[in-house]
Amino acid sequence: MENNCNQQNITNKNAGLSDREFNRMSEFIHTQYGIKMPPAKKTMLEARLLKRLRSLNMRSFTQYCDYLFSPEGMEKELVHMIDMVTTNKTDFFREPTHFHYLVRTALPELIRIADSGLNKTLMAWSAGCSTGEEPYTLAIVLSEFAQQCPGFHFSILATDISTRVLDKAKTGIYDQERVEPVPMDLKRRYFLKGKNSQAGLVRMAPELREAVRFRRLNFMQDDFGFREKMDVIFCRNVIIYFDRPTQEMLINRFCRHLIPGGYMFLGHSETLHGLDIPLVPTAPTIYRKPL
Repeated sequence: MENNCNQQNITNKNAGLSDREFNRMSEFIHTQYGIKMPPAKKTMLEARLLKRLRSLNMRSFTQYCDYLFSPEGMEKELVHMIDMVTTNKTDFFREPTHFHYLVRTALPELIRIADSGLNKTLMAWSAGCSTGEEPYTLAIVLSEFAQQCPGFHFSILATDISTRVLDKAKTGIYDQERVEPVPMDLKRRYFLKGKNSQAGLVRMAPELREAVRFRRLNFMQDDFGFREKMDVIFCRNVIIYFDRPTQEMLINRFCRHLIPGGYMFLGHSETLHGLDIPLVPTAPTIYRKPL
């Protein structure tokens, strides 16, 4: 009964997210994280943040905003707010043509021009990795390639701004229905079935979990906080959340971490047309940094 009363108090007209509060939050989200938050998303933001109000036992968005922008809120609540704001949709082997191109074209080229994977570790980056399906798919594909290419070795960096999805990704545990897109022979090799209380769950094989490093990353950081040069960057269905100037800035930052001849993979609904960036298209939604 108390939860119902709290929800009613939170959702009454006087306690709703005001235009002033929405504008303050949307400007902050855009400035600090680059994410577009136009007026059309006000209802979405209000609905998602209701969970935080209930969790904190707060009765209004005014109270929540005052807390969020306080020193204590910046330290303790900000990460939860961003978890609520970001959208995380992913699947194993999503957009499979990308992985076919990676194996048939990109990897042989990277070996040819830079000995990537042989004399030096091939570096792949899953930017916006969500709950881990993409980087673990990469780990499967690269492991399969390594079986056909003796001496081939790789490392995968997987980043996201949401600590909630990163915590899930690090476990490498998924419901069985989540791995339906994975071919059966790969399931047998790379997934461990849960038993007893874990029935209905699967876990990534240890060698795949060891191949992926997860870390939190805000794309608004100037140098992303690392120095490694990447051979392959998967940044799929990420830049759609940014305006065009921010997209151009981000892609140029990505390119500073991409080796000459390296590849970038975008989502099927994303385009770099009209942006001033050092990439050339090689296939639909696949780009390459010139040598």
